[in-house]
Amino acid sequence: MNDFPTGHRVNEVAIEASGLGKRYGRAWALRDCSLSIPAGHVVGLVGPNGAGKTTFLSMAVGLTPPTTGEVRVLGAHPAGSADALDMVAFVAQDAALYRNLSVADMLRVGRNLNRRWDGARARARLAELGIPLGRRVGALSGGQRAQVALTLALAKRPGLLVLDEPLAALDPLARHDFMASLMAAVAEDGVSVVFSSHVVAELERVCDHLVVLQDGRVQVSGDVEDLTGGHHVLVGPAEQADEVAALFPVVRDRRAFAQAHLLVRAADIRHVPPGWQCHPVSLEELVLTYMREPAAAALPGPKAVAR
Repeated sequence: MNDFPTGHRVNEVAIEASGLGKRYGRAWALRDCSLSIPAGHVVGLVGPNGAGKTTFLSMAVGLTPPTTGEVRVLGAHPAGSADALDMVAFVAQDAALYRNLSVADMLRVGRNLNRRWDGARARARLAELGIPLGRRVGALSGGQRAQVALTLALAKRPGLLVLDEPLAALDPLARHDFMASLMAAVAEDGVSVVFSSHVVAELERVCDHLVVLQDGRVQVSGDVEDLTGGHHVLVGPAEQADEVAALFPVVRDRRAFAQAHLLVRAADIRHVPPGWQCHPVSLEELVLTYMREPAAAALPGPKAVAR
């Protein structure tokens, strides 16, 4: 019998923030962040540099105390509490490994620091990856170190796995192997995952929920299928662009000579005039568009989109 249950109750949320903010001196890294991320999902957290992604994740795992508001994880556990620390695993961008220790030593460190620990699973996983336990961490490749960090996190049998830019220092092959390992763990354990990344193409392949931060605030939040299905690119004569723009909330308006490209937030585009073409929107195009349009937002509820 598994002594490390990781399943989620139906009404659980992975991370719930209310009025969350963090100020350093006079500058706000994150401000008035209210957000509910459902459990049982792979959630991509994106945004430009300085948007507050690392600050948000650090507060969610209890490493950084908030200046305002609160954040809870996996239902009702305050971030940083003993229950939350048992159920949350965190992989930082720099992998936070002791380079002078052997891989076996790192497993012993993990066993001593965590009340929930599955050492047998960790050793089996490393053996499957071909990573020797006697090898010094500093002698491993970047991809292998990332896999060791992920193994240590999964050995906690967490209910929530949080990763901050885990792909940043990896080459394309190591990146692919890391994501394959991550998704295998999700399928095996049902763990909720929240990870930040600038590699939007990877998000499109694995994420089913998206959060975009902009200037320390939540700009976009929702299921990927709903977001991509609820946006379209309309292409047609420039002289009719104003007429079409009056029919839908417009996120991006690009006009060149005789042709206009409008990215609109609308699931029903049946009222487009004749002569206009409608194209689906990829997740990457959607993310980049919102990042270039800081005034626009796509949030749950009747939130207006910038025109």
